[in-house]
Amino acid sequence: VQLQASGGGLVQAGGSLRLSCRASGRIFSINDMGWYRQATEKQRELVANIIAGGRTFYADSVKDRFAISRDNAKNTVYLQMNSLKPEDTDVYYCYALVNRVWVWGQGTPVTVSS
Repeated sequence: VQLQASGGGLVQAGGSLRLSCRASGRIFSINDMGWYRQATEKQRELVANIIAGGRTFYADSVKDRFAISRDNAKNTVYLQMNSLKPEDTDVYYCYALVNRVWVWGQGTPVTVSS
C-alpha cells in the first residue's frame, strides 16, 4: 500500500492550495486519514485528520482556514487550505491507517510568501 500526495507549491499570503493524498494497492479498510506538517528542525504538528465516520480534528492554528475531507470511493483525502499565512510554510505529510497499518506518504512542500 502506498500514499501519493500532491498539490503543494508556492502561494502568496491570503491564497489557497488544495492537497490531495491517494492510497493505492491492496486495500481492505481505511480508518484515520490526515495530515502532519514538519520542516527541518521544527516540531511535527498534526494539522488535521478525519476518521471513517467523518469526524474531523483541526489544530488550533488552522481552524476556520483549513478543511479536510475524504472520498472513500477514491481512497483519497484532501486538505483545502485557505487564507494561507507565511507561518503555514512547511512540508506536509499525509498518513492513513490502511488495513490496520499506519502508512505515510512523501512530503509535499508548501511555501507561503508574504
